[in-house]
Amino acid sequence: MSDNLRHALARARLQTVDVATALAVDPKTVDRWLKGRIPYPRHRWAIADLLHVDEADLWPDIVKPRRPIVSEVQAVYAHRWTVPQAVWRRHFEGATRQIDILTYSGLFLAEDTGMIRLLASRAREGVRVRILLGDPDSPQVAARGTEEGIGPDVMAARTRNALTLYRQLQDVDDVEIRLHRTVLYNSIYRADDDLLVNTHAYGTPAAQAPVIHMRATADEGTTAVYLASLEAVWTTAEPSTA
Repeated sequence: MSDNLRHALARARLQTVDVATALAVDPKTVDRWLKGRIPYPRHRWAIADLLHVDEADLWPDIVKPRRPIVSEVQAVYAHRWTVPQAVWRRHFEGATRQIDILTYSGLFLAEDTGMIRLLASRAREGVRVRILLGDPDSPQVAARGTEEGIGPDVMAARTRNALTLYRQLQDVDDVEIRLHRTVLYNSIYRADDDLLVNTHAYGTPAAQAPVIHMRATADEGTTAVYLASLEAVWTTAEPSTA
């Protein structure tokens, strides 16, 4: 007997005939399911949708529970501005091999003198630091300014300001700055195997958009997708000239 299905029907106040009508099957078929026969997958999915439950709640012995979040996701912040400054510092301080910053301007980091010093310090300790900013003269930067509602000129000015501030690092070994002309669907802040991914949403400034903290656990995992995207932008970007 399928007690889970029977109890779910009771909670939903549905009778056998209701399920049979909704799924276009014979009521006797529903009776057999209630007695323990396992429905075909298409019927299991339809029943779960009808009852507003997960398929695994009804047939836990044959259906693996869905994992709502992959193991690589460490945290999700509702907005970039809600990420504590201490988290940004710990993120980059913990890097021992690689730091990458891929964004249009990253001005909120560039204006932080302590962050600039931290990046320089990590580079002097042998950490490779790569900074990818949007080319302020590119149509992609202009389009992003329009999308955020601040206008292309303001976005270009922010990028130029950030570039000026990040250029303090150009004389430090293991620091390289490039300009890209890419449409970014997210900004990526990498520290070794950890990523802070700031998603981009149309009509929403980056500071208002969510940030996902991810940690690579496999070569073909979710984090690898973002790392591959970062590398693709890096290879097409041009070195910044003073």
